[in-house]
Amino acid sequence: MRSFLSEDILFEDNHLLIVNKQPGQIVQGDKTGDMPLSEQIKLYLKEVYHKPGNVYLGVVHRLDRPVSGAVIFTKTSKALARLNLMLKERRMEKVYWAVVKNRPGKDHDHLVHYLRRNEEKNKAYLADLSAKNAVRAELSYSLIASGDRYHLLEVQLFTGRHHQIRAQLSAIGCPIKGDIKYGFDRTNPDGSIHLHARKIGLDHPVRDEKIEIMANPPDDRLWNLFIKQLS
Repeated sequence: MRSFLSEDILFEDNHLLIVNKQPGQIVQGDKTGDMPLSEQIKLYLKEVYHKPGNVYLGVVHRLDRPVSGAVIFTKTSKALARLNLMLKERRMEKVYWAVVKNRPGKDHDHLVHYLRRNEEKNKAYLADLSAKNAVRAELSYSLIASGDRYHLLEVQLFTGRHHQIRAQLSAIGCPIKGDIKYGFDRTNPDGSIHLHARKIGLDHPVRDEKIEIMANPPDDRLWNLFIKQLS
């Protein structure tokens, strides 16, 4: 796992900072004690802009540690409050790429499940609507490329549940490459999984402007193969 680099920045202005998170990085601190991406970015802002004292950085959303892709941070509390409202009202577009071993039964589908989170095991399980603490999880997917052994799905997320894409794709027999927690048969050598936050679309929290950000997947053989196929 490498540290945050300025080359990871996808978009920056006075209000927003959107970065391409690498697999293995944690967005906020956890029990491992590893330095999170948020703290690395604060150090970057302090150094580049010569800011004295503490640097403000708002965390809009997170990605799981083994997942890569676009993550939004804010430089002001006003921007954070407005983006949190956008998320709550589902006015933010989130598109992911997922590499799976099994081709889904349908090339396009809309999935709705109910999930229950197990905090102790840090895992989401399918549940009945009536189950205690069950939450609705909704996404759609399309098959956009296939190789000899793997398939690339483009996933549009409509709710932001814990491990939602991982659990829902596993439920239809398509666990994500490297994701042994949700049914794949072996880990990736670097501990990553082949799930990537590819695109974010949002209204700028201050200016009257639509922003659409694309994040390239990590530089590995399989991702590169699919990028080449799609180009």
